[in-house]
Amino acid sequence: MPYLLISTQIRLEAGPTMVGDEHSDPHLMSILGATKRTTLGNNFCEYYVNDAPRVVLDKLESLGYRVVSMTGVGQTLVWCLHRE
Repeated sequence: MPYLLISTQIRLEAGPTMVGDEHSDPHLMSILGATKRTTLGNNFCEYYVNDAPRVVLDKLESLGYRVVSMTGVGQTLVWCLHRE
């Protein structure tokens, strides 16, 4: 899975960080220390870590991921990463 989206709410810049959806690579999620949870009202799961986005980005860079783009969507910050 070469692409990965991570995000966080602007008011939660110190964490937690959403690092994957229910179809994400379980091995990668384990390396990041992510736990799967379902938010009330959603019918899907997401993986979260308690780390700040900067820490997650550092970990992903060491695993060969590079940031392709970053944007703000409403009150959410989103990074798109790719691994060769």
